[in-house]
Amino acid sequence: MPSLIVEPPNTQRFIMDRDDRKRNKNIGKNFMCRLQCMFSHSSSSERLSLEDTQQWSQSLEKLLESKYGLATFRNFLKSEYSDENIEFWLTCEDYKKIKSSFRMSSRAKKIYEQFIKAESPKEINIDYHTREQIKRNVKTPTMHCFDDAQKIVYGLMERDSYPRFLRSDIYRTLLESLAADATKG
Repeated sequence: MPSLIVEPPNTQRFIMDRDDRKRNKNIGKNFMCRLQCMFSHSSSSERLSLEDTQQWSQSLEKLLESKYGLATFRNFLKSEYSDENIEFWLTCEDYKKIKSSFRMSSRAKKIYEQFIKAESPKEINIDYHTREQIKRNVKTPTMHCFDDAQKIVYGLMERDSYPRFLRSDIYRTLLESLAADATKG
């Protein structure tokens, strides 16, 4: 009868840990490559750096100011099926740049239908009072009609999504991968 060779549990865990580290390193490298490819069409030769990536942990604002940081954060939120907040926040930022009152009115209605209205496809988590205020504001929209909701959503991201992002595998492996590349020179 053939004998079964069973590795001691500590050895199995070491092999699994080593495989996980290798897989995470590859995930970090692959994601880094995807990020750089996403932005390779831009005229700047700015590359993703360890220093910039470390700065993302200073504040949500620093993270969102970085094109790579924003893309990484969005990817993280999509992986958690919770990207409605960042999508709303970015949509509001674009909305504020609209100059034409006709376009503003049209866009305000779309934002309301997509993010604010109860049971909307990407409904954000805001209180009833704010939702009702926006409902009234959309009838005669201004560039500031979503400001209160945008502040609420930013606060939610800052207190909830952002700390989870900083603890996430996607961020940690990206940092580790960049740190490994920096030590190689």
